[in-house]
Amino acid sequence: MLKIIDPHLHLFDIDKGDYHWLKAENPPCWPDKEHICRNFNERDLELNGNSNLAGYVHIEAGFDNVQWWREVEWLESIAALPFRSVASADLTKTASKFKFYIKKLHSYQSVVGVRHIFDDQANELLSNKNVIGNLAQLDDHGLSFDLQMLLTDTSAVSKLITNMKQFPTLSIIINHAGFPPQVSEHDWNTWKKNLLALGQFSNIAVKCSGWEMGNRSYDQKWLKSVISECLSAFGEHRVMLASNFPLCLFSKPYKEFWQQYTDVTTRQKKALLHDNAVTWYKF
Repeated sequence: MLKIIDPHLHLFDIDKGDYHWLKAENPPCWPDKEHICRNFNERDLELNGNSNLAGYVHIEAGFDNVQWWREVEWLESIAALPFRSVASADLTKTASKFKFYIKKLHSYQSVVGVRHIFDDQANELLSNKNVIGNLAQLDDHGLSFDLQMLLTDTSAVSKLITNMKQFPTLSIIINHAGFPPQVSEHDWNTWKKNLLALGQFSNIAVKCSGWEMGNRSYDQKWLKSVISECLSAFGEHRVMLASNFPLCLFSKPYKEFWQQYTDVTTRQKKALLHDNAVTWYKF
């Protein structure tokens, strides 16, 4: 039996949460967004008979970006499976306000880290003194940081590297493999170069997921190349395979999603599908 810990998924309760990004009139402007604009819970995480979902990591999903703790409290009230939560954060807050925020984070049993989506603002945010100082605060308090940004943004990657000495033991987990490009060879080489640069830091790991975000009909050969490059840059103990559920449903059902990793060896599967998540997310 293959044990899986899904280290990147989202559950929704449309009736209780805000989910501003899921509303039709708000970005992202996906024509198929309506397909995921509904409630999702643990019962939707169905695997085939050869696999067992041993746990998951819930990444903040915009339940309430002001009162972030409402999402955590909801999750802790409904969860039956072992899980860890990565809460929403605003790293631009002053140091004193962020210190209070961290204190509240520690009051929830499931919380192991935070995410502030950088995306196209990565260069600006990594030039912000509050952001860098608050990343150091996360390091001081044993919390991890889920980093979502494009690794084709060389300027932002350079700024991150320049500041790494200020948080030498902070667990940084790159989301969606840093959005590897699917068309441009030049962008692919840039992504690969920056991936290798970040792989030099032992406190950085990478999650391979979000395939459907760039292309609903993504190419399996490309997917295998991304995983191969991540393994080359980070090694078997700092790479995780994740679903990005329910967004993965844009491309295929949840149980089918996990069956696409046919080229991964048995030893690698144990690490990439379970053991690394246990380590990086403190199960």
